[in-house]
Order: sequence, then C-alpha cells, then structure tokens
Amino acid sequence: MITLDLKTELKELYQPPSKVVVVVTVPRFKFLTIDGEIEPGHGPGDSPGFAEATEAMYGTAYTLKFVAKKRQGNPVDYPVMALEGLWWTDSGAYDLTHPEGWKYTLLILQPDLVTAEMFEAARDQMRKKKPSAALAGLRLEEIEEGRCIQIMHIGPYSDEMRTIRVMDEFAAQNGFRMHGKHHEIYLSDPRRAQAEKMKTVLRHPIEG
Repeated sequence: MITLDLKTELKELYQPPSKVVVVVTVPRFKFLTIDGEIEPGHGPGDSPGFAEATEAMYGTAYTLKFVAKKRQGNPVDYPVMALEGLWWTDSGAYDLTHPEGWKYTLLILQPDLVTAEMFEAARDQMRKKKPSAALAGLRLEEIEEGRCIQIMHIGPYSDEMRTIRVMDEFAAQNGFRMHGKHHEIYLSDPRRAQAEKMKTVLRHPIEG
C-alpha cells in the first residue's frame, strides 16, 4: 500500500512561520467544498448551519480516505487534511468584532487520486450512514489561489484581527494589493486546544 505524506509535502503552505509574513504561490488543488452563510445573531462557533456543514465535510473526507485505502487496485492511505475556510461579506468588510453577514466556503484538501466517481460513492455512503441536508451542497472542485501572503496565527479566533493587521501592513509596505477572499486553515481543534495555543494559518491572495 502507498502512503501519501501530504502534511510533509505541503509543509510550506500549511506550516508557515508565526513571526513573519511570507509570500507563497498556491497551485491548483482539489478540494471538497461547501458554501454557507452564518445565520443572523450567530457566529461560526454557534451557527447550526456551519456545524452541519462541517460534520458533512469531515464525514465525507474520512469516507473517501477509507474508500482509497480499501480499494482493490492500488490502495492508497493518506491523512485527512485540516478544515479550511474562505470568508467574505457582500460589503467587502471582514471584521471579527462585527460577525454579521459572513459567507463562507469550507474546504478540505484532497489528493489527486480522488475522482468524481469516488466522491459520489462516498457521499452516497454518508447519506445512508448519517443523512444530512448539507450533503446535497458538497462539491469536488479544483481551486488555484496563486500568489498569496500568509502567516501562522497563534491564539484564539477572536484575536485574529491583530495578526490580520500585520498582514495588511506587510502588503502595504511591499506594494501588494490584497484581493479575493480571506482564507483560514484550522490546525487546532477548539474543543481540545487551549485558546492561547491554537494555530490557524491566515492567507490572502495578492497582486503586485
């Protein structure tokens, strides 16, 4: 059986430094994705839709891993990668102190071997094992972010604006224009990690 070490292969993109902002080029990757919007009066931490979408994403991702590992020809094992989120608002503002009107696309990176047929089979298994309306919104798609800046945020989600300001300053000092959607990669489980030690990759596409 072949074992893919995605976390090591993609260390540059998924383990950036926490002290300095770095410039990276993010190639085209294959992802499980789902779209949603945080309900009025809620944040991501207590949004029913966000919780349902996250559960459907992880359930399908682990089912795909099992399918790849148990297939008869060329079985492959690989780690289920971290949950990621693209965030935006219709106004273009992104302020953690005002969690209103946030829209999101959740992502989980998939190895190239995952096909549309494997995805549909995994989703069908999930529908039988743990039915959820969110499963209908799942997609398998390719996304290419291109040139980005990123940094590791250490601490609670509520303190991310401190690190985002560092990214803004770096972009301005280097003549970059930030565009597109704010990208977060959740490396810590908030149910288990101490808030001050949580790790979240913050990423944003740039031009210039």
